[in-house]
Amino acid sequence: MPIEFHKIPTPCYVIDELLLRNNLKLMKEIQEAARIEILVSLKAFSTWRLFPIFKEYGFGASASSLHEARLALEELGVKAHTYSPAFEERDMADILEYSSRVSFNSINQFQRYFKIASQKGVSVGLRVNPEFSNSPCDIYNPCKPGSRLGIPAGQLGDDLPQGVEGLHFHALFEADSFALERLLAVFLKRFGKFLHGLKWVNMGGGHLITKRGYDIDHLVKILTDFKDRYGVGIILEPGSAFTYQTGYLVSTILDIVENDGIKTAILDVSFTCHMPDCLEMPYKPVILGATDERPGKPTYRMGGISCLAGDCMGNWSFEKELRPGDQIVFDDMIHYTTVKTTMFNGVGHPSIGIWSEKSGFRLIKEFRYEDYKNRLS
Repeated sequence: MPIEFHKIPTPCYVIDELLLRNNLKLMKEIQEAARIEILVSLKAFSTWRLFPIFKEYGFGASASSLHEARLALEELGVKAHTYSPAFEERDMADILEYSSRVSFNSINQFQRYFKIASQKGVSVGLRVNPEFSNSPCDIYNPCKPGSRLGIPAGQLGDDLPQGVEGLHFHALFEADSFALERLLAVFLKRFGKFLHGLKWVNMGGGHLITKRGYDIDHLVKILTDFKDRYGVGIILEPGSAFTYQTGYLVSTILDIVENDGIKTAILDVSFTCHMPDCLEMPYKPVILGATDERPGKPTYRMGGISCLAGDCMGNWSFEKELRPGDQIVFDDMIHYTTVKTTMFNGVGHPSIGIWSEKSGFRLIKEFRYEDYKNRLS
């Protein structure tokens, strides 16, 4: 049963359960075929009311903070692989309580916390910087010159510090298996000498495994060959892939204004508050029923509800003129979206719901004035 968007109160993020399960099923098949561990990256998606669905498929979790690690244990029932650019001493005992592995970003952090981590039975690794990435823009490139993320090979000398059990790198962005293959060639050239005796290698995120056309067989071969050759466990934490193309942000046009020949549809959502990656990247999202600008077609810019002058994007063309009250549905608005929203301007935060073929729409979270007020005290 297709989603009946007209029945959904806006603004609202809507997750399609069938599409989500299709992604989870594929990820599980890859995990089993390659004999690796795939982690749900909470920095990309942490709507925990849906974690019971994730638990059916048997994934671990990666965390980037104390709160994410705690959420992983409380709601997914797993201890996280936790990494942060730096850990605070006041948080470290709790982080170790919620984590099975911890990756340190520097030798300084390793030396400061290794002893307590080993006493707690937590496996310790180092995040390394392969100085190679496929990222198309610097804001998402952890390997750009001067990056604060990870240790370059030149700082490690000939041997890893005693007690290091794994290496962790993250260098890809929405990548295919061939980008991973190229990255591994660079990683092995710079860090291969350290692999003997390690227990695991975390190959980070950026693997867009669930994108149509991704070469799954090639990925499995790369991973199994690496695992068999070096005798280490392999971990992937593909943040976007779990919820890629699984849902929407449904909005309503409140008004249409025209200035200097440009028509702007003012929505009850905001790019800066609810779709920040569109402005940060930037990238132009897909709107259902719309195309890129086409001569002769009704064409509109989309305007957000906040007072930020740059809270707008365009242009899209439609088959007919738009009117206040019409719905605008943004596609693929779940991964790295709900986790990055703000309540700037006190703008009403979109609700979160799930669409099931069996039961239709179910609201799982609604935000009210109290959420805005209590956030900053």
